[in-house]
Amino acid sequence: MKELTGSDALAALVTFCAWAPAMAGPLIGTLADRVRRRPLLIATCLALAVVMTAPLAVRSPKDVWLLFTVLALVGVGSVLMDAAEAALIASAIPAESRGDFNGLVRTTVETTSLIGPLAGASLFVLAGGPTAALLDALTFLLAAAAFILIRVDEPSPMRTERAGWRPAHWARETADGVRHLWRHPALRPLVVAGGCAMASSSLSSSANYALIDHGLHRAAAFVGALTTVQGLGSVAGGLAAGPLLRRLPSRTVSALGLVLFAAGVSARATGSLPLVLAGGLLVGLGLPWPLISAMTSVQKETPGALLGRVAGTAGTLVFGPTGPAVLLGTFRSPSSTTGYSSSRPPPSR
Repeated sequence: MKELTGSDALAALVTFCAWAPAMAGPLIGTLADRVRRRPLLIATCLALAVVMTAPLAVRSPKDVWLLFTVLALVGVGSVLMDAAEAALIASAIPAESRGDFNGLVRTTVETTSLIGPLAGASLFVLAGGPTAALLDALTFLLAAAAFILIRVDEPSPMRTERAGWRPAHWARETADGVRHLWRHPALRPLVVAGGCAMASSSLSSSANYALIDHGLHRAAAFVGALTTVQGLGSVAGGLAAGPLLRRLPSRTVSALGLVLFAAGVSARATGSLPLVLAGGLLVGLGLPWPLISAMTSVQKETPGALLGRVAGTAGTLVFGPTGPAVLLGTFRSPSSTTGYSSSRPPPSR
């Protein structure tokens, strides 16, 4: 978008299109409770592989609507896949192992978040947008193949008198998932804590360029070092989450993660390079724990028939505030007066 139009605002809006469907998580997640999850994941991956060929048709600024459409559809597909995956995990992974599994998933996500943007940007520069889009389509095909290889005893969804396809039926089923999460004495505080952690992380990351410019007095490219250190902390945090959840209650692990996150942000505020780097490591280490604690508890405390829409609702509460928090942090950051702006995308789901 930046290359085609030269507009920073339109480039930022592309990211917003990818995040916006997270606000419809309860509604989208309801679909994951109406069909078998593994076939749904396979079909979604195949559909997104086709969607990712649309950027091949982009030739001029008048075609940018295709990019907005593609990213919005990818956002919808991501929300649907998150909900269906959470439900499939409950069928495929024993309850006592879900904390370890979710920790490994978070570690994988953070690892690819370190590699993916750099690889994608390099491919865009060297080979152009069409090649990058085709590679992205290939990743969805590989994901579909991986889901095909999974062998799981997945029961067919229960059919009730509400299981029609009319909007009223869909709305009632969605409301059932929202009520289950909000009224559950253990799930609600864990999910809210995860949302607060993600919103705080977004506010903190929006100040990266101000920190580098005013605090560390270094070039803007130094943000890569900060991001790498935080990413390494997140990898370690994901690996440690499973063993912690086997030994401690979920609420304790979540609270410990928030404490580490707060200590890391406080260290970053000093402007001392060693403390800033140590703070970034603590932020990365602590941030995954509220997220993993919340999702693992959702999988353990929710009946299988409700799990898709409850996971979708949890995703909205955890990741929905991320976009507004990034915008708020950008507007309030001193970097907005120095010619810099926060270009780091919101934390990966």
